Amino acid sequence: MLFTAENILLTGSVLLFVSIIVGKTSYRFGVPALLLFLVVGMLFGSDGLGLQFHNAKEAQFIGMVALSIILFSGGMDTKFSEIKPILVPGIVLSTAGVLLTAVFTGLFIWWLAGMSWINIHLPLITSLLLASTMSSTDSASVFAILRSQKMNLKHNLRPMLELESGSNDPMAYMLTIILIQFIQSSGVGFPQMAGSFAIQFIVGAAAGYLLGKLAILMLNKLNIDNQALYPILLLSFVFFTFSITDLMRGNGYLAVYIAGMMVGNNKIMYRKEIYTFMDGLTWLFQIIMFLCLGLLVNPHEMLEVAIAALLIGVFMIVIGRPLSVFLCLLPFGKKITFKSKLFVSWVGLRGAVPIIFATYPVVADVPGAHVIFNIVFFITIVSLVIQGTTVSTVARLLGLSTPMEKTGNDFGIELPEDIDSDLRDMTVTQELIDRKGDNLKDMNLPQGTLVMIVKRGDEYLIPNGSLKLHVGDKLLLISEKTKE
Repeated sequence: MLFTAENILLTGSVLLFVSIIVGKTSYRFGVPALLLFLVVGMLFGSDGLGLQFHNAKEAQFIGMVALSIILFSGGMDTKFSEIKPILVPGIVLSTAGVLLTAVFTGLFIWWLAGMSWINIHLPLITSLLLASTMSSTDSASVFAILRSQKMNLKHNLRPMLELESGSNDPMAYMLTIILIQFIQSSGVGFPQMAGSFAIQFIVGAAAGYLLGKLAILMLNKLNIDNQALYPILLLSFVFFTFSITDLMRGNGYLAVYIAGMMVGNNKIMYRKEIYTFMDGLTWLFQIIMFLCLGLLVNPHEMLEVAIAALLIGVFMIVIGRPLSVFLCLLPFGKKITFKSKLFVSWVGLRGAVPIIFATYPVVADVPGAHVIFNIVFFITIVSLVIQGTTVSTVARLLGLSTPMEKTGNDFGIELPEDIDSDLRDMTVTQELIDRKGDNLKDMNLPQGTLVMIVKRGDEYLIPNGSLKLHVGDKLLLISEKTKE
């Protein structure tokens, strides 16, 4: 079956529907949704139901668009107040950690490729390129599992892993691009490689900061009559930030992540609408990206490199990732516990990003590119099956998991940032009625706290002093914001 104008909407809608249903059921069994989205794509692909999609360049473009949105949205969710205590170790992991993982794994691949009993034969630089494409981690599916199982992590591990996973993709991208250039130019000097790396990092960081500031200014100063256009305005800034940074030879992925952090940590107009829009768009492009990557691969080709890929994957999980994590966190001594280091090592999940980066050698026609792509895809599946399904179990075994704190309220109501008040809800219990009575005016709420609305079953009641409360009633309370 070929993709044509007549069937693309039909097949696309079916794929999206199946992916959402499959993704919903995955939470119940602790399976990363990413893995199931990939499997759906593979089932519908050339070795399955016969959808033909073999264009690596188109897949790369879809991945570029998706990653821009995902990284920007991840930046918006990264709060300065949460990452401040772990900023330095998080940055070290996302830079030096990625580099060390690429070096250790690349050397192992080169050694493995020299064995007579293995069916892959890659030179040193190509081995390092293969390792670089999969040197970054993907924690999106990890935190989806933790949220679905109502788990939190001690010792600021959650913000550390979120910072690492959100900011380490640019490092892996830079390593991949530089090594491709090295292979194509038959060797580039170290000064040129270091200079290219520095330009990408500096220009990317500067562009992200400045364009993030510009986005905040435009969102707050532009008077658009239709508030639904504000999220679309921000989306245009996301793509503009990535493309203009790339034109200036900077790292576009780093730029959109930093711009997202700038927007997310400042006051902006219509924050709730923008967050809802970006969250939905992020999920849409995640699904599209995973499906396309699943369609792109030919499962029978992966079987040809299965033994080598399995050995490389096990090395990364058991040696490469832990060794790089422990070396990177060594300077921080006892500030980061041994168990925390073990857990960070285990959450070295490979995701969609390594597969997207593996399309770059294919598009650049690097010798051995298809072997690289198939090995990366196989290792991603191995990582998701072994690590992705055991994240919550490992957290509990190491004693690092705590119940997730409740956020927001059951009424789904939020206040604008400019209103200096807190919203919370409480449920009326029999004990509360026995102690204070069933009259709202007898509740003796703290000074400055008011009941806005009462929910009784599916009915919403406007409160007054004489309202009789029932067991199970939910009260939406508004109060003055507590000063820290």
